[in-house]
Amino acid sequence: MSTLDLTVSSVHLTQAICDVPSVSGDEKPLADLIEQALADYPHLEVIRDGDLIVARTNLGRERRVIIAGHIDTVPINNNLPTQLRTIDGDEYIWGRGTVDMKAGVAVQLKLAAELTAPAVDITWLWYDHEEVDSSLNGLGRLARNRPDLMVGDFAILGEPSNGAVEGGCNGTLRAVVRTHGVRAHSARAWMGKNAIHAAAPILARLNEYTPRDAEVEGLVYREGLNAVAITGGVAGNVIPDLCEVEVNFRFAPDRSLEAAQQYVSDFFDSFEVEFTDLAAGARPGLDAPLAQEFLAAVGAAAKPKYGWTDVARFSAAGIPAVNYGPGDPSLAHHDEERVEVAQIEAVETALRAWLA
Repeated sequence: MSTLDLTVSSVHLTQAICDVPSVSGDEKPLADLIEQALADYPHLEVIRDGDLIVARTNLGRERRVIIAGHIDTVPINNNLPTQLRTIDGDEYIWGRGTVDMKAGVAVQLKLAAELTAPAVDITWLWYDHEEVDSSLNGLGRLARNRPDLMVGDFAILGEPSNGAVEGGCNGTLRAVVRTHGVRAHSARAWMGKNAIHAAAPILARLNEYTPRDAEVEGLVYREGLNAVAITGGVAGNVIPDLCEVEVNFRFAPDRSLEAAQQYVSDFFDSFEVEFTDLAAGARPGLDAPLAQEFLAAVGAAAKPKYGWTDVARFSAAGIPAVNYGPGDPSLAHHDEERVEVAQIEAVETALRAWLA
């Protein structure tokens, strides 16, 4: 594709940008197309940071809204190019990225091009490296390089939410819980100490764990603590001297990172615990005036976001933020990833009415 046409429908635009592969680390071709397409619109100031594209209005409005979406996807698995299919009378676009989250990006691009005089100033952000390690995340990089571009009164992240509004998000951390032993020949196992066997209490505690429900600003978040990987072993005839259980804790936004770490440390008391990845959650912030206006305009009641999203980056900067986009989040990363056409159109209509 040599150009990206922002005058087509958001449905056709979804297909167009999905059909440009942009697996994390390979966003440049799509970022180039977006930057070139936006350059034709004089009401937008276009700025680039790596493969992140910023387009913003500077109309002197009293309030500024940030609307963001990531342009990378997880790896493709024979699910591109996109296809239009009908199921029980409803039309869907099938293919990698349709849900997570290029349908949301398509809506944003179309509105960025067409809304020349919105009621608020808007900073549109399309960023890279969301699906990989958080240290590579384009929003995090922009916050370090150009914090002035991350300033606003309210933020909307176009993550798939089935066209509903999802406030805030759970935090997430990963930790490695270790047991140690002594190597020996398996024919003389009594000469050693089996680290894998010693990990049994770790799994037993996890199996008995009861998730906590936490109400935060009227929304109920559910926590989860789960083993996600286990490694150990040296050879088929050696008693292992090390076993590592990786656990993932999804914690409600009423816990700070420090409180979440303390909970995990206490849960696995007497075991060695190393934290390997930490991301704070985000409180809903739905009492903010712009958040209230947004909810009223789109006619939706807010729900909690159980997974972690980049709304937490805005929340950390003191900006109330919500997730709002087309697509069923349970189909994100799925080999049969697909988005309902009607949801794309509904999200576009609601956002357009609010912003205009």
